[in-house]
Amino acid sequence: MRPDSPTNPAAAVPPERQQGFIDALLEHVEDAIVACDANGVLTVFNHAARDLHGLAERPIAADNWADYYDLYLPDGRTRMRTEEIPLYRALQGERVRDVEMVVAPKGGAPRAVLASGGAIYGPNGEKLGAVVVMRDFTERKASQEALRRESTLLRALMDNIPDAIYFKDTESRFTRVNRHAPYRGGNAPEDVVGKTDFDFFVEEHARAAYEDEQRVMRTGEPLIDKEECETYTDGSTTWLSTTKVPIVDEGGRVTGLAGISRDITERKRAEEARLELAREQAARAEAEAANRLKDEFLAMLSHELRTPLTAILGWAKLLADGQVAEGRVADAFAAIYRNARTQAQLVDDLLDVSRVITGKLRIEVVPVRLASVVESAAAVVRPAAAAKGVTLDVAADADVPTVGGDPARLQQVVWNLLSNAVKFTPTGGRVEARVRRAGSQVEVAVTDTGQGIEPDFLPHVFERFRQGEMGTTRRHGGLGLGLAIVRHLVELHGGTVRAESEGHGKGSTFILRLPLRAVRGPEDPAAPVEEGARAEAFEARTEAPTLEGLKVLVVDDEPDARQLLSEVLTRRGAQVSTAASADEALEKLRRWRPDVLLSDIGMPDGDGYDLIRRVRALPAEQGGRTPAAALTAYAVPADRERALASGFQLHVAKPVEPADLAAVVASLVNP
Repeated sequence: MRPDSPTNPAAAVPPERQQGFIDALLEHVEDAIVACDANGVLTVFNHAARDLHGLAERPIAADNWADYYDLYLPDGRTRMRTEEIPLYRALQGERVRDVEMVVAPKGGAPRAVLASGGAIYGPNGEKLGAVVVMRDFTERKASQEALRRESTLLRALMDNIPDAIYFKDTESRFTRVNRHAPYRGGNAPEDVVGKTDFDFFVEEHARAAYEDEQRVMRTGEPLIDKEECETYTDGSTTWLSTTKVPIVDEGGRVTGLAGISRDITERKRAEEARLELAREQAARAEAEAANRLKDEFLAMLSHELRTPLTAILGWAKLLADGQVAEGRVADAFAAIYRNARTQAQLVDDLLDVSRVITGKLRIEVVPVRLASVVESAAAVVRPAAAAKGVTLDVAADADVPTVGGDPARLQQVVWNLLSNAVKFTPTGGRVEARVRRAGSQVEVAVTDTGQGIEPDFLPHVFERFRQGEMGTTRRHGGLGLGLAIVRHLVELHGGTVRAESEGHGKGSTFILRLPLRAVRGPEDPAAPVEEGARAEAFEARTEAPTLEGLKVLVVDDEPDARQLLSEVLTRRGAQVSTAASADEALEKLRRWRPDVLLSDIGMPDGDGYDLIRRVRALPAEQGGRTPAAALTAYAVPADRERALASGFQLHVAKPVEPADLAAVVASLVNP
């Protein structure tokens, strides 16, 4: 700067005061200012310079600067040579700008400064000296160093962490990514910058990522460990666990977000493999348990079938050989009858379970008074309870409305619950069935003071083939099917059934609930009889109808069956003729003209289906319209449907009670 420059502030000061003004100005400047004359002797050393160096102003020649002042290169360790000192370089005519150096003041901590300056020329261009301004930037340099270290650390992390790390702006554009970012197509990190997820992922996944990111930046709430399967535009997929956090500046403004995504594809595959293994193991365990239950059930079935069969065959043999005393004959017949009924019940249960498994167990819904159903079931069970010394009571509230249900099936349900209660209640115990309204349902609760149910068995009480006691030490008979059938029948009615017990020796309660709902009354057209419904079953009567004067033709290839049926019907007053084959039956039908035809189905020389078709093909005057019932051991729903379709009016499953057989015949002639 020249002394007469128009920008020189001293030019406005009177000449006699200019030097004082300049000195005062230099002393108040915060930057350190040093100057020398043309010979290199220091002439200016302001207050800031003295503080920076920790030295007083002294006219030191240029050749001694390097020795007198502790001046270092930017590393803070290497001393500056004279020719490297900024003031010396300025004196040589060099324009010095922001030269970094370190000054070590006497008795103080080193300071980092930036030096700028140049030569000073007179009005005629002669060199008067040089000046340098040194600005302390120690704190700024420390910040820059810290930022550099952080940048280095971040770069090291981004380059070496095996996860995808990326930064995005507020429009979800990539601003920086590491080399592990999982983007297909051989994209280098610099090729990803400026793009969005829409350039790499299918629309659905890119849209979901964009919405997540905008929500993070809008709410300030981070997205933590979101696991998702990403699909790339080339169709490949990768499982990623992603965390995204907002980036906020010092003013609290969100400027973008940072994200890290970890490839968890292998982990997911391993997890799926473990799950598949667990599923296979569970299925194997379930199959093994089912096989074990099946084996136990078959052993139990063999026992339950052989036990009554032993009594039947034993007493029958003794009776046939005449080895039963006259006073014991009635007992023998009672034992045979009782055990035959037991076997019949076992077969019925097996058939019902078969219908449950195949989904063919159905009900015919009509209005039902549950109180009457419970009374009827109790009447059947009461003799067994009395014989065992168990009190059986029934109580019903007066305001219990009707429900929609199948009377026969509901009686089967209640009979099963009452029978079980009596079976598992010791002598002197008590069984109670109570009927009441429970809101929009009707409830039947069967409570006993019996042996109770163990807590670990309670969840399995309605499962097929399950009993509280298994194996050869069981004290009670049965196949463990009754309660499974109960549950299915109740659920068919839209109801629920549950068991309650406080444990062994504390009794149990079975609670059945059926919904109140409108059903068609007796005056409405009858609903179709569905598969499995016991439309062919007739309730036992204490007084069976008389068959006096009726002519009944019985067809069965088994002599014992023909003889039994003939005896039963004859005792009811019917005239009976028998046939062992379809051909014999047709001949007797034409010649004898019976009122009713009862035929077996399974016969070697033409079955019952063939017989009834041949009968229905006859003219009416030859017996073509003779009422007929199929009386057979083929008792599944499909057999019933086939019998009715072939031309029979009724399908009756063997075995059949004598009174029920008489009712069948009577119903055919008096429909």
